[in-house]
Amino acid sequence: MIQRIPSRPERRPRARGRRATRILLALASATALLSLNIPAALAEPPLGVTTTAAADAVAGRVGALFSGGLDGGHFCTAAVVRSDDRDVIATAAHCLDSLDSTYFAPGYRDGEAPYGLWKLTSAYMAPDWKDGQNPDDDIAFATVVPADDRQGESVEDLVGAFPVAAEQSADATFSIVGYPSSDDSPLHCANTTTLFSETQRRIECPDLSGGTSGSPWLVDGALAGVLGGYQGGGDVPEVSYSAVMGDQAVELYREAADSD
Repeated sequence: MIQRIPSRPERRPRARGRRATRILLALASATALLSLNIPAALAEPPLGVTTTAAADAVAGRVGALFSGGLDGGHFCTAAVVRSDDRDVIATAAHCLDSLDSTYFAPGYRDGEAPYGLWKLTSAYMAPDWKDGQNPDDDIAFATVVPADDRQGESVEDLVGAFPVAAEQSADATFSIVGYPSSDDSPLHCANTTTLFSETQRRIECPDLSGGTSGSPWLVDGALAGVLGGYQGGGDVPEVSYSAVMGDQAVELYREAADSD
């Protein structure tokens, strides 16, 4: 059972409207495919195959994390998640060692930042990560503000945001979008997963090398983990890990997402 986590419990009634919207969008997409006489099975690559991510709304909500700005090189990945102030991103906790010099570029592709640069302002991490870097707590949330003349805008208003979900089945199929440090375009891979342990999830997807840490793990359009955890997310590019999103991560998300 998938449990989507609202930033505030009283917002749950809106979920029905969002589900109806998603159903209508899915039907519209299916109709478009049929009108083009293209088999739906060809619309996405097979499971376990890594390709360049399409320049669509999903990839627009995912971005690269840079050190000091675009000239500093990107080293991790993050994604926009829903929040009251529309300013929260999710990534791996181990990606936020230098918060003051970290910038987020949503939709980054081919050296361009179409939605500008966003400065990270605060981070929300589990105490066990801060004290001992427990891999089961390698997920964090951060707030961002415009780093340029986009004052008054929010990142979620520009690119949208993923809802946050918990309680995935052991063999759930996840979709990952992330930026290897050596590539200026995001990669995409989807595959079924297994539980490496009660607190760590494992996926086989090739070419998810350094820089993809923090990449969102998506189920039905909702973020249910980030690349990280065991071995910092994996020590070979063919196999990646994510800490299972538990109560601690959900509380961190709500703390970041709920405005006072």
